[in-house]
Amino acid sequence: MSLGGGQGAARIGFTGATIDRADHLRGDPAAIAQAASSLSARLLRLDGIDPQLSDDGGLAWGSLAEASADAELLFLGLAEGKPRFVALPPEQADIDATSRTVWRVLPMLPAADAALYGAARSLVDWHARHRHCARCGNGTTLAKGGWQRNCTSCKAQHFPRTDPVVIMLGHHGDDVLLGRQHGWPDGRYSALAGFVEPGEAIEEAVRREIFEEAGIRAGAVHYVASQPWPFPSSLMIGCVAELITRDLTLDTTEIEDAIWATKADVRAALAGDPAAPFVAPPPFAIAHTLLVHWVADQG
Repeated sequence: MSLGGGQGAARIGFTGATIDRADHLRGDPAAIAQAASSLSARLLRLDGIDPQLSDDGGLAWGSLAEASADAELLFLGLAEGKPRFVALPPEQADIDATSRTVWRVLPMLPAADAALYGAARSLVDWHARHRHCARCGNGTTLAKGGWQRNCTSCKAQHFPRTDPVVIMLGHHGDDVLLGRQHGWPDGRYSALAGFVEPGEAIEEAVRREIFEEAGIRAGAVHYVASQPWPFPSSLMIGCVAELITRDLTLDTTEIEDAIWATKADVRAALAGDPAAPFVAPPPFAIAHTLLVHWVADQG
């Protein structure tokens, strides 16, 4: 996915997977078993939940024989017609879904590899947290090649979930509002963000989050683009909002600080200028894309 779709348009992080998810195979246990027994089948190599890299800097793949005997195999799809799997570690294995060590390698991964890894990471994390039924508490078993779990007792069906999150740049005149969360790297500022709550439209969530975090009312909201975000499993819905006022009242339990930035400030930060008043979010984050879009749209 490229913002605007034009030649040279910036690609949004974790998009652009070229794998065929092969939904037509998922519901056929025999077909999944045949895919797993194929000599061309490959297993995504992970270090915990982080990716291992090949010598050429892409994702590393191995034989399905590398998976432990008690690991469940999750079917990712077909790459050039060849089956691709990722292993769910045994229940007693520790999976740290908060790990950010992958951030060091994400800028180097080809777009298609980063997108496929993001899907695999989210899928592994979801399975690790849903080994028991949310309805009755009994154990669940893998179904549909890893895209479903079924309760062994009450027969409830569970599916991998994606949590919608609004992430937005609010602007007032020629200035844009940026915030930073507690514990972020020094100088890092980004777009405000928050989960969409039950019963909310996207526009309503944008206005609520801006008011809750910064104490400012927003008017018109414009959708820009979306991004899957596998930390652990969100869909980031990128927007730009027109702010009615600019007097900040911060909720410091939500954000540590907020600033107003000019177009020149944003351009300097995006260029990595050490004299810039803030450090921009990394290019694989949609907040970076939103800043690029806002500067271009503002002229």
